[in-house]
Amino acid sequence: MKSIVSAKKKPSRRYGVNLWGDANSPIEKRNYAPGQHGQRRKKTTDYGEQLIAKQKLKTYYGNISEKQFHKYYVEAIRRSGDAAENLIGLLESRLDNLVYKSKFVPTVFAARQFVNHGHVTVNGKKVNIPSYMVKVGDVIEVREKSKSMAVVIAALESQTRDTPSYLEVDTKKMSAKYTFVPKFDDVPYAALMEPNMVIEFYSR
Repeated sequence: MKSIVSAKKKPSRRYGVNLWGDANSPIEKRNYAPGQHGQRRKKTTDYGEQLIAKQKLKTYYGNISEKQFHKYYVEAIRRSGDAAENLIGLLESRLDNLVYKSKFVPTVFAARQFVNHGHVTVNGKKVNIPSYMVKVGDVIEVREKSKSMAVVIAALESQTRDTPSYLEVDTKKMSAKYTFVPKFDDVPYAALMEPNMVIEFYSR
């Protein structure tokens, strides 16, 4: 899991923000992009800012593929209401994201692998698809044989982050109930996210 944990460090420097609020993020020490010319940040265009907003949001949710991310945009504008809020609701409803937000694993990257390897159930049934869309009222649980894994125990005991209001987590059972689809303001982003700019990017 160590390589997965370290995988989240480079993007924070690339975008100049601490995406996940990691106290050990390299951005806390070197607040500039990696590479020889990292300290010389250029002024970006409107298009450039929208692109960065898209890339940050994609990365935050575990480097979602462009094809899949665009599908979320299409669904977000298809639904009634605010498209930016719809986009956040879709991204937050991903199983890997909710496994991460429930503190069953240390990173969203680890959550994807954790789900892929069959360590999670939804309403008692094993689900190994990270992008599975969890519905309100669904219960996510670490499978019995996986509850003794060191990575799970360490993540649950960590004091570095809290579980959000839209999850009812039972640490003893290692389960979490998805109580409502969050709005943008409900999500505990550690860095500034701009889903409205993502919508603008795809709407060009």
